Amino acid sequence: MAGLSSLLRLPTLLQASGQMKGLAGPILIIMILGMMILPLPPFLLDLLFTFNIALSVMVLLVSMYTMKALDFAAFPAVLLFSTLLRLSLNVASTRIVLLEGHTGPDAAGKVIEAFGHFLVGGNFAVGIVVFIILVVINFMVITKGAGRIAEVGARFTLDAMPGKQMAIDADLNAGLIGEDVARKRRAEVAQEADFYGSMDGASKFVRGDAVAGLLIMFINIIGGLVVGVAQHGLDLSVAAKNYTLLTIGDGLVAQIPALVISTAAGVIVSRVTTNEDVGQQLMGQLFANPKVLFLTAGIIGLMGLVPGMPHVAFLIIAGGLCWIGRRRMQSTARGAVASKTPAVAFTGSEEPAEATWDDVVLVDTLGLEVGYRLISMVDKAQKGELLGRIKSIRKKFAQDIGFLVPVVHIRDNLELKPNAYVITLKGVEIGHGETWPGQWMAINPGQVSAKLPGTQTIDPAFGLPAFWIDKNLREQAQIFGYTVVDASTVVATHLNHLIHTHSAELLGRQEVQQLLDRIAKDAPKLSEDLVPKILSLTSVQKVLQNLLDESVSIRDMRTILDVLSENGPSVSDVNELTSLVRLALGRAITQQLFPGKEALQVIGLDASLDRVLLQALSNGSGLEPGLADNLLRQTQAAIARQEQIGLVPILVVQHPLRALLARFLRRSLPQLKVLSHAEIPDTRTIKVTATIGGKG
Repeated sequence: MAGLSSLLRLPTLLQASGQMKGLAGPILIIMILGMMILPLPPFLLDLLFTFNIALSVMVLLVSMYTMKALDFAAFPAVLLFSTLLRLSLNVASTRIVLLEGHTGPDAAGKVIEAFGHFLVGGNFAVGIVVFIILVVINFMVITKGAGRIAEVGARFTLDAMPGKQMAIDADLNAGLIGEDVARKRRAEVAQEADFYGSMDGASKFVRGDAVAGLLIMFINIIGGLVVGVAQHGLDLSVAAKNYTLLTIGDGLVAQIPALVISTAAGVIVSRVTTNEDVGQQLMGQLFANPKVLFLTAGIIGLMGLVPGMPHVAFLIIAGGLCWIGRRRMQSTARGAVASKTPAVAFTGSEEPAEATWDDVVLVDTLGLEVGYRLISMVDKAQKGELLGRIKSIRKKFAQDIGFLVPVVHIRDNLELKPNAYVITLKGVEIGHGETWPGQWMAINPGQVSAKLPGTQTIDPAFGLPAFWIDKNLREQAQIFGYTVVDASTVVATHLNHLIHTHSAELLGRQEVQQLLDRIAKDAPKLSEDLVPKILSLTSVQKVLQNLLDESVSIRDMRTILDVLSENGPSVSDVNELTSLVRLALGRAITQQLFPGKEALQVIGLDASLDRVLLQALSNGSGLEPGLADNLLRQTQAAIARQEQIGLVPILVVQHPLRALLARFLRRSLPQLKVLSHAEIPDTRTIKVTATIGGKG
């Protein structure tokens, strides 16, 4: 119920998350305005100044790694919010500086104190100079240049819009792009114009921020002197030192992030759109030409030899440039040799290459080889139906039997007859046949009213007599009682029959592990407790293979693993474990063989034969040759009687005899299924229609 309620609340939670994202902007504006109005404690100021620095660094890195300007379309808004954040912090810090500046240099928090002492050495004259230089760099160089680039970019983008729109319309009319692509390109053109226009306006915020920083600095110094001397009775020198250092620290902690943000703006608007970010463009183009590197190294090296120059610094840089240029030349030479070297054919005079593990070709678990006339049936370009049928076979097998068989690898084989095909298992042929594309196979199920004109053949899957007939005889064959299938269905049915017959061999360790991994998603404890704590993976595989050998589905893996977990500690024999699993799956096995609720019409054992077999089993002597021959002969007769009356040949015996008789009769009579009385549910009625060992 808790999981269900969580699922029911999921849309509400997602909606609430979307609403919170929509409220992020208004909440941020309210917080910024609140910082301008409400007094903030020094510790909170430290956190906000640190966040401002982190935000500026993050914006710079994002701008460096964008491929095109529209990848960071939110930059104008970020520029506005960061500027407002800095101004609100200046207002909040100014309030604390003027109110608490007389208490010492840490009155406005540790961040402002660090910038006022550590960065400028506690010298307020040096701090004023550094602050003014940063403002000039930001205002006169970076911001002005970025604003000019944004202005020109906006103008050129607007001028190019009609041409871009016409090019999009031309591609759409020519059928080169669809309506959705055209709509997306038009939106990108409009967004590009909006972006550069917004950047042109947003750069004015940064310029205004620089002017405001200068004014705030002078106001804080003058106001601090007045407050310190007139209100708190400080000496002029003490007041000047305290308030000036606090003001310089406040200005630096605001202007350094402003300088970083302005640099990010310059990077965004000055880059040329390519498939590389700014760092890749710089490294790929600035250091691409070795000649430039060598000439630069020579000039720097000569300057380093001039008397009075710092020889070590110049020569280190010159040597570094020479090393980079040499590496670039070697890389360029290797690339040229690789691109110009032709492929050389092997001749007898050349040394053959050494064999590697890549030369080892593993056999395919399942393979289908076809003659050249059957290629159209497996060629996707020719809409071959057999490919789709094979996919359906694997899917249906997984749903019915309980595991996914390996992919069927299809290849043509010119050594086969044109219409022949071969099915292989682990590189060994397990079935073959011939099929005729364009014709239909009419299979005789045993009760047909007439013969058909056509080529007589044998159904490759079940060995029934059949005819290859023309398409126009299909309806007539169905009227006569034949089962009519096309050529692709013949191959698909044969493949499906062989996959079911050899399902135990197809279940490898990898498939068993994948089954356990699949169970672990729903019941992790069940598979973890079994393998390898109780049974090895090999033992589990052998039990599953035993079930598949007797045509028992392993879909109910929960029941199988439960039985193995319960009995594994005390039973080590895999055949005994298989019998225990069959008992647990008895209802499913019975339902598979006898659908519905009708009575089970089966073959039984005569009481005397039953006693003889039980005695042979208890003595451990096995079946005597005479008894074995007699049992096999009478079983064949019982199967024939069952098939004559249209019943499936099922032998029901006592549980101790089931495994012995199943193994003995399976090779000679694969169509016979052996059940034990213990496997049949009490709700089902058993009716013995044939007896083995009786007089009749």
